[in-house]
Amino acid sequence: MSEVDLRARVRALSLEQKVRLLTGADFWSLHPEPDAGLRRVVVSDGPVGVRGEAFDERSTSANTPSPTSLAASWDVDLAHRVGRLLAAEARRKGVDVLLAPTVNLHRSPYGGRHFECFSEDPLLTGEIGAAYVRGVQSGGVGATVKHFVANDSETDRMTVDARVDERALRELYLAPFERIVREAGPWLVMAAYNRVNGTTMTEHPLLDEVLRGEWGFDGVVISDWFATRSTDESGRAGLDLAMPGPDSPWGQQLVDAVRAGRVDESDVDAKVVNLLRLAQRVSALDAAEPPAAHAGRPEVELRRSAAAGFVLARNEDGLLPLNTGGMRRIAVLGPNARVARTLGGGSASVFPPYTVSPLEGLRARLGDEVEIVHTTGARSTELLDPASASLVTDPETGEPGLSVRFLDADRAPIGGEHRTSGKLIWMGSFGADVPVDAVGFVEVRGVLRVQETGVHRVGVAGAGHFTLTIDDDPVIDGVLELPGDDPIEAMVRPPQRTVGVPLTAGQEVELRLVHRVAPDAIGTTFTLGLEQPARGEEDELAHAAELAASADAAVLVLGTSDESESEGFDRDTLALPGRQDELVRRVLAANPNTVVVVNSGAPVLLPWVDDVPAVLLSWFPGQEFGNALADVLTGDAEPGGRLPVTWPAAEGAPLPSTLPQDGALDYAESIHIGHRAFERAGVEPAFRFGHGLGYTTWEYTGADVPASIAAGEDVELRVRVRNTGSRAGREVVQVYLSREGAVERPAHWLAGFAAVDVEPGEEADVPVRISARAWQHWQDGAWCTEPGAFTLHIGRSLGELPIAAEVKVEP
Repeated sequence: MSEVDLRARVRALSLEQKVRLLTGADFWSLHPEPDAGLRRVVVSDGPVGVRGEAFDERSTSANTPSPTSLAASWDVDLAHRVGRLLAAEARRKGVDVLLAPTVNLHRSPYGGRHFECFSEDPLLTGEIGAAYVRGVQSGGVGATVKHFVANDSETDRMTVDARVDERALRELYLAPFERIVREAGPWLVMAAYNRVNGTTMTEHPLLDEVLRGEWGFDGVVISDWFATRSTDESGRAGLDLAMPGPDSPWGQQLVDAVRAGRVDESDVDAKVVNLLRLAQRVSALDAAEPPAAHAGRPEVELRRSAAAGFVLARNEDGLLPLNTGGMRRIAVLGPNARVARTLGGGSASVFPPYTVSPLEGLRARLGDEVEIVHTTGARSTELLDPASASLVTDPETGEPGLSVRFLDADRAPIGGEHRTSGKLIWMGSFGADVPVDAVGFVEVRGVLRVQETGVHRVGVAGAGHFTLTIDDDPVIDGVLELPGDDPIEAMVRPPQRTVGVPLTAGQEVELRLVHRVAPDAIGTTFTLGLEQPARGEEDELAHAAELAASADAAVLVLGTSDESESEGFDRDTLALPGRQDELVRRVLAANPNTVVVVNSGAPVLLPWVDDVPAVLLSWFPGQEFGNALADVLTGDAEPGGRLPVTWPAAEGAPLPSTLPQDGALDYAESIHIGHRAFERAGVEPAFRFGHGLGYTTWEYTGADVPASIAAGEDVELRVRVRNTGSRAGREVVQVYLSREGAVERPAHWLAGFAAVDVEPGEEADVPVRISARAWQHWQDGAWCTEPGAFTLHIGRSLGELPIAAEVKVEP
């Protein structure tokens, strides 16, 4: 359908009809408009799955590796395949638009959403992000590149003013958006909550002047949820769609603004044309059929992509891969060994159909050949586990799980449902037959048949008033208050109240939790927590050491969870939660053949790293975590990852703060973030950007580099690498630039990369494209190239660059 046809459809609508289309119909969908041939369009959170309109354990979603894991693969083909898988998932769930990828930068590892973004580097972020977008949109599903722009931390995220100089804005924070818009053509871009240099992003001139004007973006600019704060200013700006609905600062107020001449109707028309263009792309016009999207066998792709992102950071004396043929017993220890931590918190979370824990994956791989013993040793979370269907039964039906009833203000029942998890979330709806405004209370009941004598921990986590009874005996009654005002915190880091209850094996007790629903709540979310008796902290640490001492090797899986890495808040420390560092030291003292698997979405401090022979960084690797880990530990698969972010050795400088002062966050470091900051400060990190060992060895034997190039010219290098090890492997060739000159620059900056698979003993000739932009800097409102000599550095990581060559850039 032509632009002329789209504009004709807009002209046929009244002002009221047009404005109605510019605000969502509800939390997750857009209004249909029969007069324009437009059906309802559904959007969904991402980027590690397609949540859909429902968000609970009854509507599961394939859980892909986290963006840090995808970027750690340095594999654009893999990112494209994951995008295609997500498109198939979206179509399966009736979703037209995926609210992903997140391409903000890792300005600081303290950023709470670090796990949800790809990298500290704009080139790597842009390349992986563009492939992801192409993959999603190849299935006829819109990708939404977010959050435009400088939304790189969470503290005061709704209002913070990011003060960024023009050069840093162009060379770093806008750069991945530009690359993705120009190379992948995303159908949507999301305007962020924050202000940039004084102007909120839903009203910012960057939307029209740069995004549309310079880069040629022709898609929909959608607001982050509740980020539209004005009528006239945002109505005149490049924002097209205010989410969610049905209420927003637009609606009748925008109609009135147009009638009064404060907003030109042509601005409204342009927004509606953009919406109809999106509808055409996602097959939402004239009852069009969307293209078929097939996921194939998602478990195979998810397993392979997880392993491709694992970074082997340390491997002294070749401890990995494990020689399991000579082993009788392996101790699989740590808090993240039994429960797979595959997700950060917030909108980048889903309910997977299953998760394979490291313990399950290794047991499945090794079978009866090797005995596996386990204990947690320490905790990585504070919140109780949600009551599960394995522990409680619905008193109404006798089925495994919980009974939920919705009660009115007088506690009369008006609806109900059966649930299999105590983690309960309702966003904008309690179901089709339950009016939201009528619900005054939510009641949850479950019968616990006690399996083990001892003190059970029961409790509630959430915000608001709760009453918890056990066999009608009140054990908790009161209000839990959030420390801040971000609703996401109520989902991922809520206040919790627990009690210890001594129970006897065989005993049956009924748990009953009643929550008073806040009348102005955006959503209702809380957790009924339940954990069986467990050892105390000291006993657990000692038991872990005992098991390690009894084994031929110990695999210690530790890390974080959505409690410490999430949307809605930044991290106040990079240290591992709880007593996990102590657990490492005790296990290592008991068994020197210890592999530490770090299961976190972002860097954490590893104060024991020089003492541990093998360290594997797994990120949040998706639902196939345990199987992928077993593949890598046993050598069935290569740990293919290289670090997309510098891994710090300590807190503090040169890491930028995420804490605003007087409502503003000053990006005073300018273009020096990540490895650029470490090199500038002369501080050695734990692991450098691009680092990753793999299971073979490599020699860089040469490179074909031109002696000179013309300014504004792309160039292709040819780099020769030889696999000098005894097994096939995958190498990521990395190319950096440096320059001593009149212009302030980083010590090095990434200019290009390429991956190659090579058989043992063989050599490969690897092409690496260096774009003209790599040689340029932003100055006086334009991209400029400083003529003269640049140095190309080629190698395996920023810390291992054996080839250097000078290239002269001619004016």
